[in-house]
Amino acid sequence: MPSVELSQGSKVTTNNTTTSQIVYVVDDDQGMLDSLVWLLDSVGIETRPFTSGQSFLEQCDASINACVLLDIRMPGMGGLNVLEAMRQRQVQLPVIFISGHADVPLAVRAFKAGACDFLEKPINEQLLLDSVQQALQSHAAQRQRQQQLASIQARLADMTPRESDLLLPLAKGFSNREIAEQLDISVKTVDLYRARVMKKLAADSLPELVAMVIATGMLDPLAARE
Repeated sequence: MPSVELSQGSKVTTNNTTTSQIVYVVDDDQGMLDSLVWLLDSVGIETRPFTSGQSFLEQCDASINACVLLDIRMPGMGGLNVLEAMRQRQVQLPVIFISGHADVPLAVRAFKAGACDFLEKPINEQLLLDSVQQALQSHAAQRQRQQQLASIQARLADMTPRESDLLLPLAKGFSNREIAEQLDISVKTVDLYRARVMKKLAADSLPELVAMVIATGMLDPLAARE
């Protein structure tokens, strides 16, 4: 095979100090499967090969940073059926379809089903590596956002009823005096609980707190003062 390289700015590390990046490769053509695994291994990307969609579904781990190179035409369970089964099982790994018999309607179906890319065989190696890197980076960023949101929700669950009472008025931009009137408490009490809310949510500023509340879906940014 000709030599290939990762796109500029992309970097794959496989030491123990970084998060593992895995590419599941699913293709019933053993020759193509071996070729794809060799290519990815050559640039330091760990692979897990499968010759059927069913065996992949039985062994895939949705909790890791990974993407799936998936042949769209396979005997038995085809690629689109595999993707549908993944979504039914809440496996949200990004999928890159590959096919030697691509056509426009098939590609449209693939993207409508949620594929992040569609590559035709014979596959351009650099395009494949670029697509894999983009999928892995996008999935890593999505996982990080989900972890951040889970952390925010855990902090929200730890708030007292009075702190919760202040949260939305505070995020909506009401002044301390307005909040005091709404809750029938003193401005001094609002000051006290405002500081507690900021500390409990680990928010360094009011805009950061507002962003957290919007991220959880508790506040519509277009109707903040309602």
